[in-house]
Amino acid sequence: MMKVAFVLLFAAYAYGCGTPSHQPLMSRVVNGEDARPYSWPWQVSLQFLRGSEYLHNCGGTLLSPNWVLTAAHCIGPTYRVVLGDYDLTKEEGYEQIRNVERIVVHPYWNENCLSCGNDIAMIKLASPANLNDKVQASCVPQSGEIAPNNDPCYVTGWGRISTNGPAASKLQQALLPVVGHDTCSRRDWWGSSVRTTMVCAGGDIRSGCFGDSGGPLNCKGAGGKWYVQGVTSFVSVLGCNAIKKPTVFTRTSSFTDWIADTMLQY
Repeated sequence: MMKVAFVLLFAAYAYGCGTPSHQPLMSRVVNGEDARPYSWPWQVSLQFLRGSEYLHNCGGTLLSPNWVLTAAHCIGPTYRVVLGDYDLTKEEGYEQIRNVERIVVHPYWNENCLSCGNDIAMIKLASPANLNDKVQASCVPQSGEIAPNNDPCYVTGWGRISTNGPAASKLQQALLPVVGHDTCSRRDWWGSSVRTTMVCAGGDIRSGCFGDSGGPLNCKGAGGKWYVQGVTSFVSVLGCNAIKKPTVFTRTSSFTDWIADTMLQY
């Protein structure tokens, strides 16, 4: 436990975390909107090569200059990581493109059983990110920390704007209040598909969607800092905005020790 605390505190104090230079727009828009540019500076785009073009596949969260947190189900071939992006259709001059040195998928991840949990992975960048007002790190919650029911968190990403709809070009944000496990695990909600190592947020017309996977559930915590309380994992087969089917995230605090151990080991 001391080792874990040291690693994460060192990252936080050495590089700063969870305090964006460009403050997010704290909107109550429930079905998503364009984020204020560079207000979620830890948001990254994971991209794969198709032909001669790189395309956005998943999101991720910068935890330190060398490490990105994402979902295990996002991991695939020919990756690059783009930091400091806002509009994926334009070169705005602030992007930092990094190759991948190493990918560490959680050892208990089972690609054939998304609802079994452990949908989490770490990506080590081939060269460190340059931290500035456009690229910064998110904070990591303490091990076992539980975001309270109805905590006003935000999902961010470039996923589809609606079920079967177009992908967003500009970074989107949506207010997703946390749904407590007691509610989310009810039979008419997610039932046994949701484990205590997951966190639910949303549940009506508010939702993440395809392409948001791997990105953060951003929740404000101690000292007004932003913490990545969840890693976007899955939505309902009924669609991205199904009633009583909140977006399900891997609960970061269930894996804080593993995250720190990974950063130390590699």
